[in-house]
Amino acid sequence: MTGGAAPHIPVLLDAVIAGLAPVAGERHVDGTFGAGGYTRALLAAGAQVIAFDRDPDAIAEGAPLVAEADGRLMLLHDRFGAMTAALAARDVDAVDGVTFDIGVSSMQLDRAERGFSFQADGPLDMRMSQEGQTAAEFLNESDEAEIADVLYHYGDEPKSRRVARAIVAARPLTTTAELAAVVRRALGHRPHEKKDPATRTFQAIRIHLNRELDELRDGLAAAEAVLRPGGRLAVVSFHSTEDRIVKRFLKERSGATPAGSRHAPQAAAATEPSFARLSKPIRADAAEIARNPRSRSATLRVAHRTAAPSWSSLKGSLS
Repeated sequence: MTGGAAPHIPVLLDAVIAGLAPVAGERHVDGTFGAGGYTRALLAAGAQVIAFDRDPDAIAEGAPLVAEADGRLMLLHDRFGAMTAALAARDVDAVDGVTFDIGVSSMQLDRAERGFSFQADGPLDMRMSQEGQTAAEFLNESDEAEIADVLYHYGDEPKSRRVARAIVAARPLTTTAELAAVVRRALGHRPHEKKDPATRTFQAIRIHLNRELDELRDGLAAAEAVLRPGGRLAVVSFHSTEDRIVKRFLKERSGATPAGSRHAPQAAAATEPSFARLSKPIRADAAEIARNPRSRSATLRVAHRTAAPSWSSLKGSLS
């Protein structure tokens, strides 16, 4: 790993593996391979693993693990939201477990040249797939209103208009340090403050460029489609918007949405629950946070697949 980065520590690893409960011979999907932390644990339990990552660096660096796994690991350069088609193309019709670790990986954060973090200066990139529009292109070419909308909706930035105005005034921006400095000046940051206000802006731009929330929704629907009855889903998210999407999806699919009224009938009343045994939100304890500060904001949710058809497969018949 370049730049003297700290070693990768999988977040909530023990809780994720406990929720997935892998046994020898089962087939699991790791939707966010990253540095392979969850995949290694699944392999150690004797499971076969199909792992996805859209980052070509993760795929290249995972090649030694593929060789070590002796045929039990398939590593695919693809989005996890596309897993249904990717698995079907390889004659895989169902799996026993699916796990997602949503958001940016520690490898991406720790490498200044990827432009995800302001902890070390680097180019304004932030592309997980290393394809498409860069952060610099977005900030230098978009109008002020669009930038403000992204900061507000994806970063919960209460002063998004002020930050967007400052960004436009400072253009062109090319590095992470330049962007962080602009945001700090706009928000009157004081060095002693615990949280750097640039964090919200960086998060928002990254989520927007990589379509992370849409990808999460696609991934949840794909997991529902590929999990066999009794299969387990484990999702780790890192901020409230992600967790809210996961919570709402599982609540709806488990039939736990509020009952309808005569004014607003329950839309899915005739649909059998596709998930059950939803866990309460699981978070890192003090010992894990001390070992791995990135786990502080992590939330894990686990659910079990029922024998009911996936809701997406019923859309045509229900419409």
